[in-house]
Amino acid sequence: MEVKLEKKDADDWVYRGEGAANLVLAYSGSSPAFIGKVMRIPKVGRNAPSAVVQNQPVLTEQERLLWKEAKEMVASQNKDAVERFFTELVMGPLLGPKYVDAGVLVRVSGEFLKCIEEKVTRHRPSLRVDAAKVDVERDYVVIMSDHTVFPHGSSKRRPCISVEIKPKCGFLPLSSFIAEENAVKKYTTRFRMHQALKLNNKDISEISKYNPLDLFSGSKERIHKAIEDLFATPQNNFRVFLNGSLILGGLGGGTSKTNTITKQSFEDDLKGVIQPTKGSRTASFMQLIAETVHHSRVLDQLLDVQKLDHLDIEGAIHAYYNFLSRPCTVCMNLNEAKALHACKSLHSIPMDESLKIVKNYLIAATAKDCSMMISFVPTDDVDAGSQYSSVHMPSTNQKFTYKVNFIDLDLKRLKTIEDYYELDQKIVKCYSQVAGGDHRKCVPASTKVRGAAN
Repeated sequence: MEVKLEKKDADDWVYRGEGAANLVLAYSGSSPAFIGKVMRIPKVGRNAPSAVVQNQPVLTEQERLLWKEAKEMVASQNKDAVERFFTELVMGPLLGPKYVDAGVLVRVSGEFLKCIEEKVTRHRPSLRVDAAKVDVERDYVVIMSDHTVFPHGSSKRRPCISVEIKPKCGFLPLSSFIAEENAVKKYTTRFRMHQALKLNNKDISEISKYNPLDLFSGSKERIHKAIEDLFATPQNNFRVFLNGSLILGGLGGGTSKTNTITKQSFEDDLKGVIQPTKGSRTASFMQLIAETVHHSRVLDQLLDVQKLDHLDIEGAIHAYYNFLSRPCTVCMNLNEAKALHACKSLHSIPMDESLKIVKNYLIAATAKDCSMMISFVPTDDVDAGSQYSSVHMPSTNQKFTYKVNFIDLDLKRLKTIEDYYELDQKIVKCYSQVAGGDHRKCVPASTKVRGAAN
């Protein structure tokens, strides 16, 4: 019999956090079907008009052509099913099925969603509340494993500590379609440039020192530096959970610099998980994360998927207009003969090539915006037969079993490519103004990354 969540079930779900597109709630009740699970509920803009159309494909005609290989996704008439099929059928094979949890669809009533909306509002960051609300016109939500804990029974009741990292783009674009005035993109990470725009818009209070190229470098030392920088300024890129409860980072609106009080509290929270005496647990935990990222090599796979975008948005936008069979508004605004000549070559490619460029760009955009969850439980040699991998931490002589999952693998809609182009131009313009036109000021200390030329 199909399960349907009603108004009475809302009390069993507690706010865990949110991103730009979805709220995440964790189950706190006693039903065996939901223990160890979280729920993802899509949000909708406060001023967005209702767009519920029954018995109609969710995807546009062009999108159905774009994703035609994923037949279940194309045929679906349910938004949540489309998202789930995208995660399973498109991102799963690319990132590795064992790292991707597409979840299952569970039916919900409108009253359940309205009750959830009312319940979680007081816990949400005000910036998020002002921007969007729970989409109460959904018939289904996605239920998936809670990746802040190990599956019930597999951790032998040992403490579980998990870290959520949003890696962002791990390479520098070298596309020949990048305009000369935007050449800074070839020397400075997108993350670093976007920080300048966010600071200008007062979305953040200070610039993060985090450099994604460090995290993707393959160097244990640079990976460790990336973790330290994320810890120092978590924003919405770094969160830590202990037995499913948040102990560092924000619930959705980001956090400012990690201060002395927060550091002390975090150090205390690690007692019982990290063995060193008080004062060195945090350093050991960051070493554990770096060791695991280096040992697992999972970011190699993510980087390969990100690099499906090999033309940058400045190239992909032309393929986008080709695919839509519409006049290219970008070319209309170009003045330089050299730039027009370069773009003309893109507008002369076959339609199937334009389709492939657009499709790969959207997949890469998902990979650049997803999060990675790594969960740890202390272990010993008795657990050698575990289905999970293990890592040894030399500084404490501890062994940890760990699992890695990629989350927030949301489908990027075709129409968002125009928005990506506009945002890209805003980011570069803002950062160039901050740098005073001197691109040398934009180059971070460590810009080399494996395969950056690809």
